[in-house]
Amino acid sequence: MSALALVLFLPTGVVKAQDSLKVIRGEASNNHWLQFSDADHSLYHHLTGEALELLDRRSSAVEEIRSAVEWQQRQLSLQQTLMELVGPFPEKTPLNATVTRTVEKEDYRVEHIVFESQPGFFVTSSLFIPSDLTAEPAPAVLYVSGHTNEAYRSSTYQHAILNLVKKGFVVFAIDPVGQGERLEYYDPEAEESTIGGPTSEHSHPGAQAFITGSSQARYMIWDGIRAVDYLVDREEVDPSRIGITGRSGGGTQSAYIAAFDERIQAAAPENYITNFTRLLQSIGPQDAEQNLYHGIAHGIDHADLLTVRAPKPLLIIATTNDFFSIQGVREAAAEVSGIYKAYGQEENFGFVEDIGGHASTLKNRKAMYSFFQQHLDLPGTPEDLDVELLSAEEIRVTRTGQVSESLGSETVFSLNRKEAENRLADLQSSGQDLTGHLKHVRESAKRLSGYREPAATSTPVFTGRFQREGYTIEKYFVKGEGEYVIPYLLLIPEHSNGKAVIYLHPEDKAAEVSEGGEMEWFVRNGFTVLSPDLVGTGEMGSGSPLRLEWRAAIQIGRSIVGIRAGDVVRLTRLLKEKVDTDTPLDIELDEIYGVARRDMAPVLLHAAAFEPDLARILLLGPYSSYRSLVMNRFYEPGFIPSTVAGALTAYDLPDLAATLAPRRLMMAGVTDGSGNPAISEQLKDEFSVIEAAYQEREAVGNFTFTSTSPTRSELFELFEEWLK
Repeated sequence: MSALALVLFLPTGVVKAQDSLKVIRGEASNNHWLQFSDADHSLYHHLTGEALELLDRRSSAVEEIRSAVEWQQRQLSLQQTLMELVGPFPEKTPLNATVTRTVEKEDYRVEHIVFESQPGFFVTSSLFIPSDLTAEPAPAVLYVSGHTNEAYRSSTYQHAILNLVKKGFVVFAIDPVGQGERLEYYDPEAEESTIGGPTSEHSHPGAQAFITGSSQARYMIWDGIRAVDYLVDREEVDPSRIGITGRSGGGTQSAYIAAFDERIQAAAPENYITNFTRLLQSIGPQDAEQNLYHGIAHGIDHADLLTVRAPKPLLIIATTNDFFSIQGVREAAAEVSGIYKAYGQEENFGFVEDIGGHASTLKNRKAMYSFFQQHLDLPGTPEDLDVELLSAEEIRVTRTGQVSESLGSETVFSLNRKEAENRLADLQSSGQDLTGHLKHVRESAKRLSGYREPAATSTPVFTGRFQREGYTIEKYFVKGEGEYVIPYLLLIPEHSNGKAVIYLHPEDKAAEVSEGGEMEWFVRNGFTVLSPDLVGTGEMGSGSPLRLEWRAAIQIGRSIVGIRAGDVVRLTRLLKEKVDTDTPLDIELDEIYGVARRDMAPVLLHAAAFEPDLARILLLGPYSSYRSLVMNRFYEPGFIPSTVAGALTAYDLPDLAATLAPRRLMMAGVTDGSGNPAISEQLKDEFSVIEAAYQEREAVGNFTFTSTSPTRSELFELFEEWLK
């Protein structure tokens, strides 16, 4: 029997090995589209492509600057922009600084200090004071640490600190939030963070801050500003001679804090400065605090953090093999040097690089010592000295070694939650005028999510077809918003009911195509089903958490949700125009419905709010709201890519859902932000705006929800109920 005859005699309904459900990555070489071999990174390329265009425009504008007056105008503009992006800062409240104990050494003493940068938000710190200070106040250096669990207690950082002290500088070292004695997710039994190292300690609450319309950077910058407040009041310190330095994450803080605090005379950020062009081309946008809310969209690059404070003394410290691109460092340094030349103060600008990785080197340390000696007016030798490090006991600040145990400190999470509560109260107040509120919600959701109205839909590319009993599966791809494609499966029933379902699964378009699966239930009931791999999922994703992509989107004022929602609208219109299957089964569709699972639910909600042709919406296992993410200390990190930065300044998911009234909307298996079944009372509160909208439209029965996850058999009954 021939191979063809064997295929013909196979029973319908059996998926044969050659019947791959992949559209652009077929297992056989003759069914593989080489043009899309890098499809895994399509979302990243799309977002960074936009970012690079914005950065090119910024660079062109900077290149046009010729005079000192033009540089001054740019500085004023940068000051305003940075404050708009990061601020407003809290009001200055009493520091309530307390010296917890003092450690005396042969040629210096250490005062361990706790102060409150905000009420109840404790900063652990150590003030290193040389013993041989003269009667005149001395220069001081604020030392901020990179991503080590120990913060400034690490041997590398202690070495630099104690060398500065031996050269006569007062050094004030502070713990960044989430490090040292300020772990915000501390487990006393394990004596470590429950969520990981400093990167996680920053990015976990940082994501919540972005949703609220704030940022992790804001909290860390304010800690630094308040540290300067403390320094200038110390009698040992000359307030006109204050410097700042730090490496890695400390380089980030050095650049940020100096950009916002004019009292800092000299700044020496180390192993951080590069530019966003090279960063995006290499390792991508890093921790939460290293990304400003809509920073690139507003023309902000690393160099601007330095330009804004010129011509005050500046030293950029770098290494040639750092993961922060050395080419980007050189380009940033070349740009910043321009403003110092325009001011005629080239001697205030320095750039040193050494061969090495992401690490401190002897050459760079000596350059840093010399820089502060020159510009803070404390002559001496820049030699790097051997020093005796303080023991863990000697450098401990609090009684227990953690503010969470010793003082019960506020956290970024708890402070941001208070801000979120204020935002949500404003939303509730706005909802008193429901019609006006919902109009504003739709407009705000488009703006904040970065949604773009789809242009004319291109012609789909057909890549294969196979038959199952009672329906056909066809494979296509169509151009998405950018240069990427949207692979999708089209399930076509033998007997159409004139209706279609767009089915969104967060993992893969084929996740529910198996026999007996959810999509098969719809097609066997006469529905045409379109199941896509939206960019970043299935064939168009690598299975990674999309953290880099989410941060890149925030930088350019967009969101993964908004991009995907635009593509769902694109597919909806493709179906609405006509389903051309290239067979005698051309289908005219009169209604299109949407089904989404878990973290695809926000995508479908946004799409449906913007596209009235999505006539019915069913959400399976969705989380209830963005509110539920910022209110849960331990939220589900996998939900973050489906959030919109700044959303809570104008809307939440229930507000968006309310715009769908009177269309049929059902939510089943609703969870909270941690992924646990939502509490009914909480849902009634969160969904009150939806119920009010449906009541106003006299369509109360068209909105239903439950926190109970249906079984497979119950699910099909749910489908029937939804379709009534």
